[in-house]
Amino acid sequence: MLHATITTAAPAASLASLTRDYAVYNEWANQQLVDWLQAKPAHLADEAVPSSFAGIKQTLFHIWQVQSFWLGALQGREPEIAYGAVFMGSVEDVYADILQQSAAFTSYIRSLGDEELEEICYVDIPFVGEVMRPVFEIVQHTMNHSSYHRGQLITIGHQLGWHDAPMTDYMFYLLRVK
Repeated sequence: MLHATITTAAPAASLASLTRDYAVYNEWANQQLVDWLQAKPAHLADEAVPSSFAGIKQTLFHIWQVQSFWLGALQGREPEIAYGAVFMGSVEDVYADILQQSAAFTSYIRSLGDEELEEICYVDIPFVGEVMRPVFEIVQHTMNHSSYHRGQLITIGHQLGWHDAPMTDYMFYLLRVK
């Protein structure tokens, strides 16, 4: 059995603080990934690599699109998502879009009071139907979805010969960045 020595006490946490931390973490992790990708040859962002989406640019577009969908739902808008849509802008455009959207998501979540994070949100999900879930669950789902696809982006990078991806692990963020 592995035992770790804890030298400092963990800060007090609540569901609300965890939810806010997760949004901030997502923004930070997306920034780390974009910084890494911007140091790579831009033309490779369009390189077709076997994955859920056709390469780096389309995977980033998917993350941006899904974060936008869920933020819209949380803000009471009727969000739309076009599955299978292809991003026609430049790689620099998608970098800017995902970073701006991640900051907007964080800003919105930080603006909510503790009680608001536990309120029920109605969402009509295209492939599921009408659902009602607490705000904090939607945030958790959205950030988890983005983490999943960040992992795919790093795997795509490996397939392109890039083996210097940044650490974007949540615990790393909590212990070394926050």
